[in-house]
Amino acid sequence: MRSQIVAAVRSGQLIAGSKLPTVRALAATLDLAPNTVAKAYRELEKDGVIETRGRSGTFVAAGGDPSAGAVQLAATEYVRAARRAGIDDEVALSYVRTAISDS
Repeated sequence: MRSQIVAAVRSGQLIAGSKLPTVRALAATLDLAPNTVAKAYRELEKDGVIETRGRSGTFVAAGGDPSAGAVQLAATEYVRAARRAGIDDEVALSYVRTAISDS
């Protein structure tokens, strides 16, 4: 499980700011003991791959290239803002495409 999370971060499937499932939820999904998942999360946090933000949850850390991390965080925040506003994902993507083409 630990290596799968690292691979997903490296491939861009999980980007900085992505929220991870709770220990209990991931343990149930993977049919693992919660202590196994908690240990993996602790190791990933020690390695700087994830970060725990108290009651807010566990997130992919902004590591590696600071510029890429900042852009990934901005993208994550944009998606959250679009969803809070009730904007459809395809419409939100069209806004990004327009912004890219206008730049």
